[in-house]
Amino acid sequence: MQLLHATLYDQPLSLEIRDNQQYLSYSGTVVSTSSHEELTEHHFVAANGVRVALQLTMLAGTPKMRYQLSLDGEEVQSEEFLLPSEPASKGTIGLLALGFKLFKSAKVVKAALAAASVAGYSWLFSIEFALVLVACLVVHEYGHVRAMQYFGIKTKGIYLIPFVGGLALSDDKLTTRWQDVVISIMGPVFGLLMSLGCLLLYALTGQELFAGAAVIGSLLNLFNLLPILPLDGGHVIKSISFSMRSWLGLSVCIAGMALGLGIAWIFGLALLVFFIFFGAIEILLEWRTRHQSVLVPLDSYGRIFSALWYILTLAGHVAVIYAFADAEHPILQLPMQILAN
Repeated sequence: MQLLHATLYDQPLSLEIRDNQQYLSYSGTVVSTSSHEELTEHHFVAANGVRVALQLTMLAGTPKMRYQLSLDGEEVQSEEFLLPSEPASKGTIGLLALGFKLFKSAKVVKAALAAASVAGYSWLFSIEFALVLVACLVVHEYGHVRAMQYFGIKTKGIYLIPFVGGLALSDDKLTTRWQDVVISIMGPVFGLLMSLGCLLLYALTGQELFAGAAVIGSLLNLFNLLPILPLDGGHVIKSISFSMRSWLGLSVCIAGMALGLGIAWIFGLALLVFFIFFGAIEILLEWRTRHQSVLVPLDSYGRIFSALWYILTLAGHVAVIYAFADAEHPILQLPMQILAN
């Protein structure tokens, strides 16, 4: 009986049970065998040298089995599936194969998006500036990831999106408004630290490259701090306002959407309208499920602290931009000109 037939690193991977014995084959060769028991582990080295571990656990009292896939000691997938009563159907095999392919290609997708981002920013500016700017984006997203890890939330990593920014994905749901505040604001906080670091490098070297990275980085983080869902600032304001009154939360979020539409109209930012559309869906869902919400609200101290943290982070990025208000280089002037408008 065949449990799965998938593709791992472009090579076939299959697991079969014969005479109460499990046979794991990779690239047409049996790489591991074990007795078919409640807990079974298989280990082998893939074609590219990656150490693969596959653990299978029978779930007592159910016709199900759980498998855990680890690559180089890092767990990348854990799923449950029904044990087939006959050779595995193409549907079951297809789902398992798709899961392996997705995890196999996740790093490739990240690398491809990062390369596309560098190429895009190099086309607009220069390769040196593109690399520094991408570093700023990565630091911003790492702030989100670090906050998720602090709360014990599993993460899927960082994805750079050309001409948009980046995205940090998680596997788990939030349980408190405080988590939402911290995870959302830590991106701009790390971004502010990166901008200050670039300013320090500029002071030490005199290279305008670092000054440009500081002000452009702060401009991007300032954009993220707008009180518009699904931007970081929108999540902070939503958590504060919905912790007070649901109608107040709805009013503040609608006001943020109106502000965003005004900014999109003035600067011709069609992408911002796209963000606002998804933000409106989030607001609607938040409002409709307000009575069943499991998120623990912020207390008075938490609301005040969150608001002050938000304002100070906002002010920090404005200060970085303002420091180059009289600069001669057009890139250094650009953020201040945008704020002035």
